[in-house]
Amino acid sequence: MAPEALPALPELPAFALGRIPRITFGAGSVARLPEILAAHGQRALLITGAHSLAAGGRREALLAGFAAAGVVVAGEAVAAGEPSPALVDGVASDHRGAAIEVVVGIGGGSVIDTAKAVAGLLRVHAPVSDFLEGLPGARPWPGPSVPLVAVPTTAGTGSEATRNSVISERGPAGYKRSFRDERLVAVDAVVDPDLLAGSTPVLIATHGMDALTQLLESYVSLKSGPVTDALALAGLEAARDGLLAWHADPTGPGAPAARSRMALAALLSGICLAHAGLGAVHGLASPLGAQLPIPHGAACGATLAGVTRANVEALERRSPNSPALPRYAALGRLLGRLPGTTPDAAARTALVDTLAAWTAALAMPGLGTYGMEPAGIPAVVADARGSSMRTNPVVLTDEELAAILAGAL
Repeated sequence: MAPEALPALPELPAFALGRIPRITFGAGSVARLPEILAAHGQRALLITGAHSLAAGGRREALLAGFAAAGVVVAGEAVAAGEPSPALVDGVASDHRGAAIEVVVGIGGGSVIDTAKAVAGLLRVHAPVSDFLEGLPGARPWPGPSVPLVAVPTTAGTGSEATRNSVISERGPAGYKRSFRDERLVAVDAVVDPDLLAGSTPVLIATHGMDALTQLLESYVSLKSGPVTDALALAGLEAARDGLLAWHADPTGPGAPAARSRMALAALLSGICLAHAGLGAVHGLASPLGAQLPIPHGAACGATLAGVTRANVEALERRSPNSPALPRYAALGRLLGRLPGTTPDAAARTALVDTLAAWTAALAMPGLGTYGMEPAGIPAVVADARGSSMRTNPVVLTDEELAAILAGAL
């Protein structure tokens, strides 16, 4: 009997995979940081957050390890809050004469973004504003960068694996723009879930919604590909199993396992966004964060369910054959733990319902908590057409974007 003919398979799409760091992942892996640093140089610039090394003698232990490995801390800086041009330029200027051979950023996404930008400016005598995407007069960054080692202490941005540093100038004419180049990618990322211990429920929620959003938007992005698809699905499964459990009991017996899942989710979200791009949630989050004192993860959490609903409804009306629709259905089955036989339309509805339920369970505040008012909606919409919006699976109208913001107040 002749074998049954296999069905014809579609050709795989072309894709490119850029640089990612060498990744050291696992509980206790921060103990390897001194030897990792020593492989890149002996004179280090240490950039941390205000509380990154405050817990349990962590700072003293690390400095002792650096000394034992022959690493000299030739300079230190503290990055509090999202990096501004003034902060980045100031740190770079202060340490250009210190013969820095390696930069190490230990902290949340803002700390690592600061370290990434400073590493890119130590050998380039120019302000960071010269290289920010979308600013008038911006020019290509000539390089080189000082090697960067990234050590995240939060599970959100995935900045340890991205090629861009987000620089923010707050105020009515504020902006959030990226300093972006493949050569800015960290040479090493040390991802130790134990460093997440002590995170408050508020931070778990805001950081977690950032990672979740990046994974979801990368999966339905117009630039998604086979590699980012696989990583995004793995990250979403990890977030599904870790986020709510960790938030509900941050110090309980299940916390270490939940932390490790969220550390992985955040790491994978950074790799995915760097290669696949994002979508309308991040398109809105950029002007929201520039015009208002709203943390990035809070902006994502407030708008994720609404954007997902708007995207699905717009695709069903205007592009019913879009490949994004079955992708949204697959996410509904994954995050909602639904049977594989669940019809696509029902799975998409379940996805929106699941995201809304998670938003409520995580007690994500509305945009109004941060001063957003209906009168401010047009200004946010007007500034929401950045690079993230260009990879959203459907073009949302200004009216649709305004309705999302109104529903997130």
